Amino acid sequence: MATISPSLPPQEESAARVVSDQRLRDRFGRALTDLRLSVTDRCNYRCVYCRTGNEGAQYTELAIEEYLRMVRILVSLGIEKVRLTGGEPLLRSGLVEMVRELSTLKTAFLPDGTPTNDGLPLDLALTTNGHLLDGLAMPLKEAGLRRVTVSMDAVDAETFATITRVPRSYDRVLAGIRKAADAGLGPVKVNCVLLRGFNDHQIEGFAAFSRRENVIVRFIEFMPLEEDRSWRPETVVPMREILKRLDAYRPLVELPQHSASETARRFTFDDGIGEIGIIAPVSQPFCGHCSRIRITSDGKLRTCLFSQSDHDLYGRMLRGGTDEQLAAYIRQVVLHKEERHHIGEPGFEKPSRNMVHIGG
Repeated sequence: MATISPSLPPQEESAARVVSDQRLRDRFGRALTDLRLSVTDRCNYRCVYCRTGNEGAQYTELAIEEYLRMVRILVSLGIEKVRLTGGEPLLRSGLVEMVRELSTLKTAFLPDGTPTNDGLPLDLALTTNGHLLDGLAMPLKEAGLRRVTVSMDAVDAETFATITRVPRSYDRVLAGIRKAADAGLGPVKVNCVLLRGFNDHQIEGFAAFSRRENVIVRFIEFMPLEEDRSWRPETVVPMREILKRLDAYRPLVELPQHSASETARRFTFDDGIGEIGIIAPVSQPFCGHCSRIRITSDGKLRTCLFSQSDHDLYGRMLRGGTDEQLAAYIRQVVLHKEERHHIGEPGFEKPSRNMVHIGG
């Protein structure tokens, strides 16, 4: 893992001066345009690949206005997309009002990096487990939310309950997905983390689900971010296996990427009905075009899911840091963003925090 050094080599100091008045960039020239903001580390599920129970729970939340200040600063530096995450963000009091405030923000740069005074509307999205989505989809849409992704790891109630360890939730999630689509928060994306021996028998069922419900299903390779440190390479269902089974279900046709930083490879079927994405950070890493930065629910900056440290932005706010000082700190941190993760390599270390504490 790359670590932050106390000073930069001369060539990197020069690069930092060159880009100091441009979009937020790291030392590899990648523009950081996407923010993942965790608004709580509370969750109403105990998924087998994430939680062992309530062990290690922090239950740390900042005031909504403190999150908003952080986002405003990051938008001024070039953030174009904000995704609200958790824990489970729909548990967060004041979320609808927060979305309403965020929806008024405009980007500071055009897509080509040109500074602008007018700006474009912020691309505002949310990831949820869907348990509470039925009642909140329309209020969130009316407040300015544009898109929603639902984490859903099975398409039958029994397997769903086994994975989430919450009974009688499957029908609520399905109702939430449908309500989100009706509210205009689509196309709704449904994310499934595949674990061998738990839900790998669901692949064909998800293909049918995508076609029937008109949602984008995305399979995600299991990453070592769980609380009980149970990840093993043999638990991962790799992309090549997923593709082979989907193609046997019905012939696949690959779709073009929306952008170079897109994490999923996209496919449809030969009749054009349904869409499947595969996110394969383990078997086919995509770090070279990473455009993401994260803020945890307790106000720490993280430059990678697999960082060995995080950076206390909120602490600097508490100590009276001005917006200009916080912006300079963010630039310093981002400049040292890791080149890539090292999953599967000798000496790989799991990240310093678990997924529920980092934010999805």
